[in-house]
Amino acid sequence: MLVILMDNQLIAPQAVCATCLMADQSGRPRWQSGKLRCGRAIHKASEQQPEQFECQMGFRFADIE
Repeated sequence: MLVILMDNQLIAPQAVCATCLMADQSGRPRWQSGKLRCGRAIHKASEQQPEQFECQMGFRFADIE
């Protein structure tokens, strides 16, 4: 599941991406084959952390299970 990381909470991408010009037609992030197409991957600090991405707008995403 793809989530947006904020200070002390997780937010659904639809809450932010719906107004983003980089989002797809349904207002979701451009997520394809485990990659955020409207952002870049961030280096993982450890293997225990989920893979993280930063979008063009500066929000940090994580792919959690």
